[in-house]
Amino acid sequence: QVQLVESGGGLVQAGGSLRLSCLASSSIFSINVMGWYRQTPGKQRALVATINSGGSTNYAASVKGRFTMTRDNAKNTVYLQMNSLKPEDTAVYYCRATTRTTTDWGQGTQVTVSS
Repeated sequence: QVQLVESGGGLVQAGGSLRLSCLASSSIFSINVMGWYRQTPGKQRALVATINSGGSTNYAASVKGRFTMTRDNAKNTVYLQMNSLKPEDTAVYYCRATTRTTTDWGQGTQVTVSS
């Protein structure tokens, strides 16, 4: 099991930027897929971006071209650079780590984008 701690959320105006970080309690080198998800009240948690062990990324259509996910294996950390933020990006953002046998989630970090 991997403990995940997200940070970097906050309040930003529309058009602004934030960078989220997700620090893992152990090496992420062997984790198959790391992902960022987001959730708003009354809705299911939705995929934002993923990155696999080879560094390949995948993005939701709504964030493609604005968000960039990266990983730093040496720091056991993944990042989500969010640019050109919109009010509809407001949500709690969660980090997820998936191995062959386990899936772990962080506690989430709130992102609020004001219009």
